[in-house]
Amino acid sequence: MTEPPEPAAAEQPETGVRTGTPGGTDGRRPGRGPSAAARAAQRLPRSVSGRAALAGAVVSCLLILAIVFGSRLLHDFDSALLPYAVASVFLAFGVAYRYTVWVSAPGARRLFRNGWGSLFSTENFRRTPTALPKMIATYLGLQKFLGARSHARWAAHQLIFWGCILAALITFPLTWGWFTFTSGTGSGPGYEMRIWGLKVLGFDSLNIIGWLMFHGLDIAAVLVIPGAGYFLWRRMKDRGAITGQRFAYDMVPLLALIIISVTGLLLTFSSIFLHGGGYEFLAILHMVSVVFTLIYIPFGKFFHIVQRPAAVGMQLFKYTGRQDDKVFACRRCGEAIDTGPYVENLRGTMRDLELGFDAWAEYCPRCKRVLRGNAYLTQVKKGFK
Repeated sequence: MTEPPEPAAAEQPETGVRTGTPGGTDGRRPGRGPSAAARAAQRLPRSVSGRAALAGAVVSCLLILAIVFGSRLLHDFDSALLPYAVASVFLAFGVAYRYTVWVSAPGARRLFRNGWGSLFSTENFRRTPTALPKMIATYLGLQKFLGARSHARWAAHQLIFWGCILAALITFPLTWGWFTFTSGTGSGPGYEMRIWGLKVLGFDSLNIIGWLMFHGLDIAAVLVIPGAGYFLWRRMKDRGAITGQRFAYDMVPLLALIIISVTGLLLTFSSIFLHGGGYEFLAILHMVSVVFTLIYIPFGKFFHIVQRPAAVGMQLFKYTGRQDDKVFACRRCGEAIDTGPYVENLRGTMRDLELGFDAWAEYCPRCKRVLRGNAYLTQVKKGFK
């Protein structure tokens, strides 16, 4: 075979297959106008940026309402944390905006549809009930796929990941007024942790539980600093990393994490050993670095945090295909390529992009190189003889 493969016969529409719906091409029955849902959809912004801005506005408004009602009409809201709360609202807008733009692309839209469909599929849960927890633990939590590249990179990424998770679980609820720590005596040592005004836990600030409660962010900083430091060192020493790195995209996130962590630890150092010396300056520096990072997240490298759950769904989509023995074999050599649903998903994406060579998805990488080489020898190089 020397010519590029022709599209498979399955691509051609079957004769006599209906492509419309009864009553017209838009699916409405004769004599009826558009439904309320259709009229509402017609009023939505047509452009991708318009839909993304609308999604961002809706999510931001929902978060503001959650802050107001979660803090019991701002009764538990700390006005000193207002800049962090405002930055989190901008973060919600940016994440919703960027996510909407991302899923508007053909490839991401299919990833979103198939990935989340697999995550919430009752059929998948019934057949393989342990698959989803296993994927979340190994792919999202432990991130074993990074260990195949480098054990050091995996360990550093784990430090950053769990440090940021711990910091987020503490910072956001406190910022929004959902968590409060109160003392009946005003100065302790007995404290109560309340969530939405309801007492959850009482503890003594002088024992190990109290120390962990009040130093959770310090623990998170201790985890993040060595992880971010390793990646910063690697990007300054590794030639492969230096070649393709960009300062704003690759270096700024690492510097931001280190600055946030170091200033946070310095605040604790100042309060314990310096009797509050320089605390106000450090607090402002820490606040500026956190606010900048929260606003940067949706539009920089940190956005992969939001994308990762969809990738977990795609892994589950491939896993369930293997369980059904839906493995697609190369049309030329018969070697297994991937699951049948995954190959069809790739072909569908290429058709959506109008690339015109989606049939090549049915060949393994080696056969693609052989076919291209043969085509070059027979169709191009022969002209130079």
